[in-house]
Amino acid sequence: MAQWSGGCACGAIRFACEDEPAAMIKCHCRDCQRASGGAYAAIAVFPKAKARLAAEPRYHRVIGSSGQPVHRGFCEACGNPVSILLDSKPGIIGFHAASLDYPAAFKAGIEFYTDSAWPWDLMDADTPKKRRGSNG
Repeated sequence: MAQWSGGCACGAIRFACEDEPAAMIKCHCRDCQRASGGAYAAIAVFPKAKARLAAEPRYHRVIGSSGQPVHRGFCEACGNPVSILLDSKPGIIGFHAASLDYPAAFKAGIEFYTDSAWPWDLMDADTPKKRRGSNG
């Protein structure tokens, strides 16, 4: 079983999970665009009970495009986005793919909120798409 690990840019926050990701997603909603500073947020999703955090991120609560609360975790020292928690799915934690020690292991299985994708965001034609969130 592979260990997935990573952390913020300055090393103040480290995380690890022995389990394989439950999902790997790209979310193109406007909130994820702002939070990631890019065209989408690439998130590796893990069972929360299996993830270990060596330090707790600071969480910023927003109401996501789904209308549900989203808690975005970042490092207070370097500002790096690290994690995401969803009130609607309390058993999972997402880690930004860019914060993984080996980001090349990330392979998106689905893309959400593609209605919000920008024309310059060239999506992989082979990845399944949802125009809205996981229910739409």
